[in-house]
Amino acid sequence: MPPILELRDVRKSYGRTAALRGVSFAVENGELFGLLGPNGAGKTTLLSILAGLLPAGGGDVLLFGQPLGFSSRHRIGIATQDLAIYPELTARENLLFFGKLYGLAGADLNARAKEMLAAVELTDRAEHRAGTFSGGMKRRLNLAVSLVHRPQLLLLDEPTTGVDPQSRNHIFEQVKAQNAAGLTVIYTSHYMEEVQALCPRIAIVDHGTVKACDSRTNLLRRLDAHATLTLKVVPAGLAERLQSLPGVKSVSIAGNAVTIAAAELPPILAKMVALCGDVETMEIEQPSLERVFLSLTGSALRD
Repeated sequence: MPPILELRDVRKSYGRTAALRGVSFAVENGELFGLLGPNGAGKTTLLSILAGLLPAGGGDVLLFGQPLGFSSRHRIGIATQDLAIYPELTARENLLFFGKLYGLAGADLNARAKEMLAAVELTDRAEHRAGTFSGGMKRRLNLAVSLVHRPQLLLLDEPTTGVDPQSRNHIFEQVKAQNAAGLTVIYTSHYMEEVQALCPRIAIVDHGTVKACDSRTNLLRRLDAHATLTLKVVPAGLAERLQSLPGVKSVSIAGNAVTIAAAELPPILAKMVALCGDVETMEIEQPSLERVFLSLTGSALRD
């Protein structure tokens, strides 16, 4: 079975400015796939191409092994960062309107609207205008609108921007539930902890190219874990003894502070502490997706 989505050397330029310089990756059927990139990396252009809203300037975009075209758009749902709901319509009317655009009608449309209102916990606000909703409620309705036509691929662009913790948690749970039911999801966010928690495989793009595309586990393995211990007294020859422990990459000592970098700390932590003697404090920094992201894209501000 071919990947649900495959990009082969996808390029796009605006005049002399190259937004995408040859992006290639595949998303398998049923994946919850993370897509990360700083401002100006090309994410918005890429999502617009995937949604069929913008033609690629070169390369191939395949959906279920076939070139992405107008006839396949109904198989894709998208929840954009800018809310795609009508504030003057009620929650139910928004779902009915967008469902009709995708060809739903009659009893099926009404049943699907009812189902989606329940899924995002807006049944009791079904007849209220969307413009009166809180930010979190609008985001939940925005998600429901993207799902009303039963897409096979869902594109989520910053789906939790500006929402309260309860709505954010509900969106997480709904995304995981839809994915568990077989929906393929591409999830993009500036909240690294969201992507790290949700997505088993992740692509990081910058300056129009893919900097990395791998499993979450393999991406985190690109960086070492660090342990910094403050000692009452630094034993003589401590650096050499710590360096001899399996898996230790480096040891540095500044005053009474000892910092150890290792691929994995748990297997050597007890031996490390025993060698250090009287430990006053200990701080451990594990690899995170944010650290990996910054190592690949830099820490300079992107405005």
